Amino acid sequence: MLSALANIYRIPELRQKIIFTLIMFAIFRMGTHIPVPGVNPAVIEQLFQSGNLFGLLDLFSGGALSKFSIFAMSITPYINASIIIQLLTVVIPTLEQWSKEGQEGHKKTTQVTRYLTVALAFLQAVGMSIGLKDAILNPGIGSILIIAITLTAGTVFLMWVGEQITSQGVGNGISLIIFAGIVAALPKNLGRIYQYLQAGTINGFNAILFGLIAVGMVVFVILIHQAHRRIPISYAKRVVGQRTYGGHSSHIPLKVNQAGVIPIIFASSVLMFPVTIAQFVDIPWVKTVAGYFAWGTPLQTSLYALLIIFFTYFYTAVTVKIPDMAENLKKYGGFIPGIRPGKPTEDYLDHVLTRITLAGAFFLAFIAILPNMVAGATHIEGVYFGGTALLIVVGVALDTMKQIESMVVMRHYQGFMK
Repeated sequence: MLSALANIYRIPELRQKIIFTLIMFAIFRMGTHIPVPGVNPAVIEQLFQSGNLFGLLDLFSGGALSKFSIFAMSITPYINASIIIQLLTVVIPTLEQWSKEGQEGHKKTTQVTRYLTVALAFLQAVGMSIGLKDAILNPGIGSILIIAITLTAGTVFLMWVGEQITSQGVGNGISLIIFAGIVAALPKNLGRIYQYLQAGTINGFNAILFGLIAVGMVVFVILIHQAHRRIPISYAKRVVGQRTYGGHSSHIPLKVNQAGVIPIIFASSVLMFPVTIAQFVDIPWVKTVAGYFAWGTPLQTSLYALLIIFFTYFYTAVTVKIPDMAENLKKYGGFIPGIRPGKPTEDYLDHVLTRITLAGAFFLAFIAILPNMVAGATHIEGVYFGGTALLIVVGVALDTMKQIESMVVMRHYQGFMK
């Protein structure tokens, strides 16, 4: 294993890519400690003492939000812009046409995503500045505008860092920035558990139980992330002149968790909306309604699970184009054994995808609500070991390792993944 890992450093190109990625990580971590001008950080930190809402957002930013640094919004606006563009591809013909134009179309889509990111980042920054006006030292339009521009510039810079990692480093840069932010919070969370032990809030059994559940969740997430249903495909033989084409077999891998972490993000956004509004307004009925949606209540947990299941089916239907898949199979002479090409193949693939998506939806719902149950069982609260974060960390780690593995094997070295 160690010799296989040592092969990574024997490849100059790969070594340079890893070093470049680590340098970008260092820049990101330094940026999380540069404060936004004109803001009282002590007031901001008070919002995170109770915080399921802000704590989860702070986790994704690597602690930058609780410090209200220039990277406080992290890369969230870019993710939102990417999701919006992906969903609009179904309804806007121009975007759909770009998706079929290969590299050139991808460049156009990326450019539109960048512009939308800037717009969303500025709107989000203005909203944060107005919502957190009690923390602004000199409240006023000028101060709010300066803070909004600073936060927007921080997000745009992180977007550039992510794109540089993707092009010159290893892995997907945007995903790795989120990954780095979540992993950076791990020592703080472990320290909090130690403080609970020292204070007598929890005992050793609670800490061990928490550790066992955490390890079990990681293993479970890895298994589901890798799980897929193989649909066997055969290709008819074609004789052109003296050459024979086709006649081989292949398969279509349909992932159990096709939608990834997106349904959890959608569901969280919907349920966070009334709670977020209640944080910044002093209207009794709004606060009463928000109380029903407080994190961990029976109503919130039930709605959370149902919304995740709904968004899993919705996002899978939008991103996985079964009709195109069946049409391409028919065009290139492929067929599923025992299933006629065309409409029967489309119906069969849709039936299989619907069944495995149900399993994926229940998996996401379980992972999302499990932290609430873990907190109740172990009495360890305020440690943001959420299913969303776990899915991101495991998914990004596996994808990055696969990319490094392929580069190592391509240069005739032994791989390190089994």
